[in-house]
Amino acid sequence: MTDQLVNTERNGAHLQVTLNRSEKANALTQVMLHQLHDIFQNAASDRDLRVLSITGTGGRVFCGGADLTEVSFDPDDPSQAIWDDMARALAAVPALTIAMINGACIGGGMTLALGCDIRLCVPQTVFGYPVLQNGILLGDIDATRLRALVGPGRASLFLLGAARIPADEALTWGLVDRIIEPDSLEAATTELCKAALAADRDHLAALKAQCRGESP
Repeated sequence: MTDQLVNTERNGAHLQVTLNRSEKANALTQVMLHQLHDIFQNAASDRDLRVLSITGTGGRVFCGGADLTEVSFDPDDPSQAIWDDMARALAAVPALTIAMINGACIGGGMTLALGCDIRLCVPQTVFGYPVLQNGILLGDIDATRLRALVGPGRASLFLLGAARIPADEALTWGLVDRIIEPDSLEAATTELCKAALAADRDHLAALKAQCRGESP
């Protein structure tokens, strides 16, 4: 599907998901969150799928976070439950998931990045999670995943210190797995996909579970 706020492109057993709101820094609206939730939920039941990758249009920003005009600061507002629902749906995809972070990754963009198995980013990427400044809490899945990747001290630096983390520091932390030049990002992703694309689905899902510290 093309010309949507969230585009999908299927190439065999590989589904690429692209945030398509570059004029607004690919900021996530409620409509986009529901679209992503449905895409991930469908992907979880697709026995032919082996790889799901996520990127953004525009070449400068992967995702600028939530569209703040739609964010409720009431933690009990049911409209905000879609964030956790979307994150759980992404985590439940039994295929290899890759975040192709082709620019700034802020706020809600971190939900997508943290939910993936592998995070590749370009050298110009800056990571930020301004939940303290915006008066909101991050989801439990994000908190658990961030702490597991970088440890509680660096998670505090990121969240409580409101630090903006450049790509090279993110690599040192373990927040990203590789830094790739922009013109090589697609090729690097393709190379990483090869083994998964040729794998048995159930074997792939079992190994993914073990990588995440879960029972296969």
